[in-house]
Amino acid sequence: MGHREDLLEGAKRCLLEKGYARTTARDIVAASGTNLASIGYHYGSKEALLNLAFLRVTEEWGDLLTEPEKGDADGGGPLAPLDQFRETWQRVIASYPGTRPVWQLQMEVVSRLEKDPALRDALLGPQREGRDGLAENMLGIDPEKDPERSRVAGLFCQALLIGVMVQWMMDEESAPSAQDLTDGLKAVLGGRSDQERTAPGPGQGPS
Repeated sequence: MGHREDLLEGAKRCLLEKGYARTTARDIVAASGTNLASIGYHYGSKEALLNLAFLRVTEEWGDLLTEPEKGDADGGGPLAPLDQFRETWQRVIASYPGTRPVWQLQMEVVSRLEKDPALRDALLGPQREGRDGLAENMLGIDPEKDPERSRVAGLFCQALLIGVMVQWMMDEESAPSAQDLTDGLKAVLGGRSDQERTAPGPGQGPS
């Protein structure tokens, strides 16, 4: 690899080992076997390099969500939507022990966005693209055929993903499983029970 690629790989390693705030230009140089001048020459600044490295790290982690869709047990076709949702979450959650540094890095970056406009701007486009990817891979919604449905489904999946990350980082034992998330989605889609739907509201009891 040339210096540009070496720097990017070194920056990715530093982000996962040290985090965003603690990574220095000298750390990147040491990890990449390059020199300080190379950072400015190829990327303009350490921050620009770290921003790109963060995007690459999250893209590589996101590949877990884009594995080929599995068919049913008889090989008779694509998974049903809820089965696809559960199977995708099984991959995401199973990845946690080996990708915990990525989850930690994402939480750190989120905490920096308000005070780092350049970082926020760098993430806007990829974040929107990522929403479409989540909608397609978790719920089977094609963003080209149904862009508005993909948008709102992607927002839902992204919010869910961040929430699950936080719960797993805080307490693995009580964090949701793929089945918990699937059952929760069923509960939301089902709404209130039939008894609750037919019960009189406040002030509407029998006279």
